Amino acid sequence: MSRLIDIDELADYLKLKKQTIYNWLHQRKISGIKVGGVWRFDRKDIDEWLKSRRRLSDNGDNP
Repeated sequence: MSRLIDIDELADYLKLKKQTIYNWLHQRKISGIKVGGVWRFDRKDIDEWLKSRRRLSDNGDNP
């Protein structure tokens, strides 16, 4: 399985609309890279980001 996923795969993985992901990219809440004009996301980075968000939520810190 490839570590790089596109925005459609990420939206499906996170159960979000693509527009939400585009908004997060613009707000720098999530990171990705553009390859040939297409956004790509490293699955490992996304999983680490999710874990960090879970830790913040568990600690009662929800910025």
